[in-house]
Amino acid sequence: MIKHAADFTHELAALSQGAAFVVGVDEVGRGPLCGPVTAAAVRLDPTRIPAGLADSKALTAARREALFAELQQVAQIAVAHASVEEIDTLNILRASHLAMERAVAALSADFALIDGNMIPRNLSCRGLAIIKGDAKSLSIAAASICAKVTRDRLMVDLAQQYPGYGWEMNAGYPTKAHLSALLNLGVTPVHRRSFKPVHNILYQEK
Repeated sequence: MIKHAADFTHELAALSQGAAFVVGVDEVGRGPLCGPVTAAAVRLDPTRIPAGLADSKALTAARREALFAELQQVAQIAVAHASVEEIDTLNILRASHLAMERAVAALSADFALIDGNMIPRNLSCRGLAIIKGDAKSLSIAAASICAKVTRDRLMVDLAQQYPGYGWEMNAGYPTKAHLSALLNLGVTPVHRRSFKPVHNILYQEK
């Protein structure tokens, strides 16, 4: 089976239908046990698209960093978060959509290509949901890189405030080392209390 690389087809289709400001949108951080969920919206300049743009999961950390630096020079980018408190109050899906809505609103876009199968309910413009969009749309791929690099950096900062959980390596995902630290060191203020492993420890402590 031939695997096609992400391209600019969806963006061009939206532009041809009257959209003037098209952004790709993606989020990162649904699975971790701690920290915010982060979304990015990116408007690419069709004449200055960085070479090698791809889904952030398919790239090395060094390549993501290099592409992020390049995107900051040639694209319009907005990154937004939904907090741990918002995740625990709303649920992770709604919180991730809230982060997306904030990122899109920050760029005043009029059309958004969204990674996934749902359009956030309070999106400030028209949108199209694209399953596996980060592998199909260059704008969504760019957004996946911006969201991932930003959140990874944030988790490195949090790892310095709360050492021992390995967040600089695991970005808060439930690795063996993270789960072990959770049991030994306890729950931090930036852990998501609505997530089962965290909830179970808190429940056992009571």
